[in-house]
Amino acid sequence: MSKIGIYIYGIMNPNSGRLFGTWGMNEFENVYTISYKDISAVVSESKIVADYTHLLKDALALVLVKHQEIIERIMSMQYEVIPVRLGTFAVNRDEVLHILDNGYPIIRDIFNKIKDKIEVDVAVTWSDFNLILKEIGEEKEIKEFKEMLLTKPNRITVEDQMKVGTMVKKLLDEKREKFAFQIKDDLKSVSEGFKLHELMDDRMVFNSAFLIDKNKQEDFDKKVEELNTKFTEKLDFRCIGPLPSYSFYTLEIKKIQFEEIDYARRELGLNAHTITKDKIKKAYYKASFFSHPDKNLDTPGIEKKFEDLTKAYKILVDYCIAAQQASQCDRFSFNEEEFKKNAILVKVRE
Repeated sequence: MSKIGIYIYGIMNPNSGRLFGTWGMNEFENVYTISYKDISAVVSESKIVADYTHLLKDALALVLVKHQEIIERIMSMQYEVIPVRLGTFAVNRDEVLHILDNGYPIIRDIFNKIKDKIEVDVAVTWSDFNLILKEIGEEKEIKEFKEMLLTKPNRITVEDQMKVGTMVKKLLDEKREKFAFQIKDDLKSVSEGFKLHELMDDRMVFNSAFLIDKNKQEDFDKKVEELNTKFTEKLDFRCIGPLPSYSFYTLEIKKIQFEEIDYARRELGLNAHTITKDKIKKAYYKASFFSHPDKNLDTPGIEKKFEDLTKAYKILVDYCIAAQQASQCDRFSFNEEEFKKNAILVKVRE
């Protein structure tokens, strides 16, 4: 039987003990807040799912849409909301309060950064992709290569066709980069920050999130419209927003396991006594000096050894940050009792 936990959608400002309604991840789940100091976690009681990434693609998409829909619904009520990563559960109310307590400094800092700001995502595609490909096919370099192929005594090979495709792709990318640079440059002038997103396919020219001051949203929209008019024969512009700061400040809440820490400590040769982040770095550099693949070219399994050391180092650095969040102290120990206070890390998703 699945355990019931507390699903966390986001953190809102200010503190507000509210019951929003029965519009949680599943039918009849109440969305409400758990308050701490001057902030609140937006939550619902739900069956704990260990890992949403194991869901089928369509099911995962539906869950993500529901997660974002709830965050945006609360944002529409004029609350500032910091999104929390999809699939974040706490076991109970006390653990939610522990998360808010540990993450309070970073949460407050983010609220200061996103005050009166929104995210707008801008996606740009070719207006007529086939026409663009036709134009590229008429470029001198490609036209001459195709003409040369027609003079070959033997038939055109697969390798010849692949070379043409590579040439077309190169010129298409150059055209795309030229447009993307101008779009980014123009929109940066009316925004507070931007994050480039991955292009979904060759039909997409530009895909980015912009952080915008609410007072400048009209200026931003006007600039997008100007670009759309300027490139109307080549490009189509689509804006999505206003949104919470998904691309800039989504929180990741990581529960660290004692077994992980103990393994990582032993991997780097550290004892269980009081330690610092500086000692962790020194232990890693010392161990990796003797295990780096570039310095041990003929040693079997050295790549795996180096990967394990790097993984151990990252685990301990995360634990160090969590310990600092919990105690505001640069020194901590590896004993299990001390670990319980430092087992939750709150950070901005990378």
